Amino acid sequence: MIQGGIEPETEDIILSQMREQANLAVAMADVILFLTDVKQGVTAADREIALMLKKSGKPIVLVCNKADNFDKDRQDAYEFYNLGIGEPYPISASNAIGIGDVLDKIYESFPPKDEKEEEDIITKVAIIGKPNVGKSSLINKILGQNRAIVSDIAGTTRDAIDTEFENEKGKYVLIDTAGIRRKSKVKESIEKFSIMRTLLAIERADVCLMLIDATEGVTDQDAKIAGEAHEAGKGVIIVVNKWDMLEKETGTLEKYKKEVYDKLKYLSYAPMIFISAKTGQRVHKLFDLINYVAQQNAMRIATSVLNQVINEAIAIVQPPTDKGKRLKIYYGTQASTKPPTFVIFVNNKELFHFSYERYLVNQIRKEFGLEGTPVRIIVREKLEK
Repeated sequence: MIQGGIEPETEDIILSQMREQANLAVAMADVILFLTDVKQGVTAADREIALMLKKSGKPIVLVCNKADNFDKDRQDAYEFYNLGIGEPYPISASNAIGIGDVLDKIYESFPPKDEKEEEDIITKVAIIGKPNVGKSSLINKILGQNRAIVSDIAGTTRDAIDTEFENEKGKYVLIDTAGIRRKSKVKESIEKFSIMRTLLAIERADVCLMLIDATEGVTDQDAKIAGEAHEAGKGVIIVVNKWDMLEKETGTLEKYKKEVYDKLKYLSYAPMIFISAKTGQRVHKLFDLINYVAQQNAMRIATSVLNQVINEAIAIVQPPTDKGKRLKIYYGTQASTKPPTFVIFVNNKELFHFSYERYLVNQIRKEFGLEGTPVRIIVREKLEK
């Protein structure tokens, strides 16, 4: 887990929240990597941080970075023995020198694994959305503590942050991500890195909570981010945040739903929930929905049952014809889950039009639900290996 720098004494809002976040990270960690600057030598801040880390009782690996002149700087690193937290490891991160020794020390410091411990089912949940939509605020409300930095300054969450969480509904890993900005605003390499981290977080997730600002509605940025989750085949829940800030009248909710689905047509399968991360309104209902969508995304359907549904669909609406040739569907089978993916064997792939594929998907959804998850169809000709 990567944390922002620690400022022992500061009145700056962001820096003070970074300090609180670092304290939480220390409490959760198995091993702590304390990074110092060998060029600066031991500073007063280093001493205060070392004292704080020693009180945690966790294994500490002391790393002295910027040892670019390795032989000379290795001698300077001996000064860091004065911190009283063990052997300093000089490295040069920019030149990739000394990294191997640090990794070996980290590995040695991990607590022994309990082989008897059963592996629990853990659902990975990525909270995605554009900057300043309330992603970190939602995590903080769920956890009841300031786990992620919250600020009105858009873009303060630079990295994807994993937080383990357990309640009566199950075990989860909450992945807070940096929001994706419009390309015209992505100028700094750090922002490009944040986008990459967001996409990787989506890839790792089982379910994505797609946050939308109720006061702004669906924007082009929202559509871009939601599209990434859809293309990745993840379970998706549309979460409309800041619902408490919107003036309402009779029919407001249904009208708002229609507007969202009109702009995100490819997410018509995704359930929608209206919350307030600030007040906690309906936040507790998220976990039943997360569990349900995760199950739908991982659903497996028996081949015999699937073909019964396909045959019934064919009987209702005949496959299309083209220039006197009719599409024949022989059978189907489920190839994989996450998302549910079906292979359909036909006589001619060219005759399998998109409109008929959509019809079959709708019939499969009608029978099995598959709410909150994309459904993929792979078409093969029967003689094709």
